Amino acid sequence: MRNGNSFFAAGVLVLTLAGCQKTGPGTVADSSTAPPAQASVPSAPPAPVAVQVPAGTTLEVRVDQALSTERNRAGDKFRATLEAPVQVAGREVLARGARVTGHVTTARPSGRLEGRAVIGITLDSVESNGQAVPIATTLDTRTSEAHKKRNIELIGGGAGVGALIGGLVGGGKGAAIGAGAGAAAGTGGAALTGEKNIEIPAETVFTFRLKAPAEL
Repeated sequence: MRNGNSFFAAGVLVLTLAGCQKTGPGTVADSSTAPPAQASVPSAPPAPVAVQVPAGTTLEVRVDQALSTERNRAGDKFRATLEAPVQVAGREVLARGARVTGHVTTARPSGRLEGRAVIGITLDSVESNGQAVPIATTLDTRTSEAHKKRNIELIGGGAGVGALIGGLVGGGKGAAIGAGAGAAAGTGGAALTGEKNIEIPAETVFTFRLKAPAEL
């Protein structure tokens, strides 16, 4: 009986070991044979949020080149740089030194005897995140001084000198002739020297305001 029990126990042990070597439903697989976990893919950075610069915002710029009523004409382009940063709600949205472009709206030289020289400029775009953003700004117009008084002095002075010389030479009639000749000479001098052009040196600072909101 003892030998039979021994054989029975040995058989149960063999069957148990054989069952453990099989894998079936519900069997836990060895972790060494599990497939490797996939690496996590980094998420894309969030898209930049558009910022709206409200109308009325001040843009202070420094022109990169000289402008003149003698050399420039309406439509001429010019470049400038932002002189001061622009902030919206306490946040800087345009840094100092940002590139700016603009154009000449008016360029009219003065006449030699009358009329004033006029030059006007405005901005067209500002660089933000490497792109030129269209903008609409106010105009900056500069006008030369009137030279009428100076021309009158030149003409009147010439007439006075001519009358003096004519009077010394030919009496009253000579004075009249001399006055006419002197006036003509004075007019010629005014025509030669009276033209007044506007010269805006490079590095001149201008201040503009946005006429409409700009989206950066």
